[in-house]
Amino acid sequence: MPEISRLSDSTVTLSPLCLDDVDAHLAGEDDQLVRWLNGGPGTRATVEAHIRRCLERWAAGGPVHTFGVRTEGVLAGTIDVQFDQPYLVPGQVNLAYGLYPAWRGRGIATRAVRLACLHAAAAGATQAAIRVNPENTASAAVAGRAGFTYLRRGQDDHDWYVRRLAA
Repeated sequence: MPEISRLSDSTVTLSPLCLDDVDAHLAGEDDQLVRWLNGGPGTRATVEAHIRRCLERWAAGGPVHTFGVRTEGVLAGTIDVQFDQPYLVPGQVNLAYGLYPAWRGRGIATRAVRLACLHAAAAGATQAAIRVNPENTASAAVAGRAGFTYLRRGQDDHDWYVRRLAA
């Protein structure tokens, strides 16, 4: 796995979450993030614990690389590059992302997904997957704009979108 990374396309920057991000995350969390990504509302204690786990994973070299999605110097959301999910085939990574409401609809998620794909390819992945609840049309649209194609409906009733990664 690569060392802790920072990637940027001049509009969006991906960098590891840090404990300074707790307040921004709590302020940005809404019902959509809770429903589609977080699995429950965060508290200061749970968000701090999550970020500490993320930093430990980075230090250990994986298997999940969690980035803060930043734009205009502000935390706008998060994206995970997951190398270890049991439903993945060798060489495949799962991407999971979410933006805070103020940053949605600006192309930031699409840019973040493209940057995360560069990171995954640099780590040796050959394909990225995005699994989307069929009701989450916004996330499916991000996958399409980022060059992913629909593959199938999985056993977990999520739609799978995939994209080959260049070495």
